[in-house]
Amino acid sequence: MTDAPTSPTSTGRVVLLGATGYTGTLVAHELVARGAQPVLAGRSQDRLDALAADLATTASSAASRHRAEPTDTPEAGRSTSGSPARPPLETAVTDIDDARTVRALIEPGDVLVSTVGPFVRHGGPAVEAAIDARAVYLDSTGEPVFIRRVFEELGPRAGRAGAALLTAFGHDWVPGNLAGALALQDEGADAARLEIGYFPTGGGVSGGTRASALEIVLEPSYAWRGGRLRAERVAARVVTFDLGAGRRVRGITAGGTEPFTLPPSAPGLRDVEVALGVSGSAVRLAPAATAIATGALRVPGLGGALRRFARSRGGSSGGPDAAARAASRTHVLAVARSASGKVLRRVRLDGPDAYDLTAHLLAWGAARAAAGETRGTGALGPVQAFGLDALLAAAREAGTTVTTGR
Repeated sequence: MTDAPTSPTSTGRVVLLGATGYTGTLVAHELVARGAQPVLAGRSQDRLDALAADLATTASSAASRHRAEPTDTPEAGRSTSGSPARPPLETAVTDIDDARTVRALIEPGDVLVSTVGPFVRHGGPAVEAAIDARAVYLDSTGEPVFIRRVFEELGPRAGRAGAALLTAFGHDWVPGNLAGALALQDEGADAARLEIGYFPTGGGVSGGTRASALEIVLEPSYAWRGGRLRAERVAARVVTFDLGAGRRVRGITAGGTEPFTLPPSAPGLRDVEVALGVSGSAVRLAPAATAIATGALRVPGLGGALRRFARSRGGSSGGPDAAARAASRTHVLAVARSASGKVLRRVRLDGPDAYDLTAHLLAWGAARAAAGETRGTGALGPVQAFGLDALLAAAREAGTTVTTGR
């Protein structure tokens, strides 16, 4: 990140890469609901055309409902017939694995939103294109290896070029950044340890999430430990969180963006523990299981076979429907502690389904970036990019409640 709070000059144009995938489609609907006119980019023209038609129908229905509501003032952008003047959405067929074809989609100052996981396999070309175009880039990844590459390798390049990279700008890992920043807001000078846990309930997972999760287990992760970033495998430890009312839950450690983004706000922060909640007694076996899996990667022949198996799993193949998402909730807890272990501040976020929250955050972030409201260049955390107050307002707008205490 650069020292000056500058940002790329915005064109107001948003390009959505991977628009016809499960997450991409949710993001497209959120963008259109906000009045945006995103360029829909993907591999299949037929699927892009179908999505554009669906979005046009959705926008038309929303406009009809709006016209039925009484209003005292005329709206800008309304045609003489009373219908909002909306041009048809632009579509573009592109090879997501070729930075040149992605680069051809974007101009300096555009906003590029990527939902093309698994990102370790498919995410790199979009970031490269965004840097070259001096654009603002957001994505939906949760993959530690990709996140680390963005912050350590691509972020400095983006800073020099004048681009802004906002990786993992969804349920993975924005809520933990928000909860952690709130926990450190008044306690940062005394905080030595920060524990962040993600505990979704209900719902299901998409095909893309399953494909990414399998690869994540086989790839190195990291943690902020002892005042510096250290390499470690996923599920190296099991962490227990007290959710209150006598409820204690366990989670396995994983890398997020929090180890990169939160320590600068609390100079005395020695440890940042990020964990994913796992139900059932088998969670205690997770450290041994991932140790065996990562050990197997070093066996000649076996390691290559495991990676080929992981990469053979399909990408997007649908996900939870609207009813399943409505029955799902996300819960995130951040606990700031002193060096002696005393709890300084607890912050709990309770919000909507992880996929709906991801779509909301990506659309919100893209809209803010398109309005020229991104702060800084290089690899940015969500609080760095937009400010704590704005991010808190966005979470509440999405239906998230925030509870703080000790």
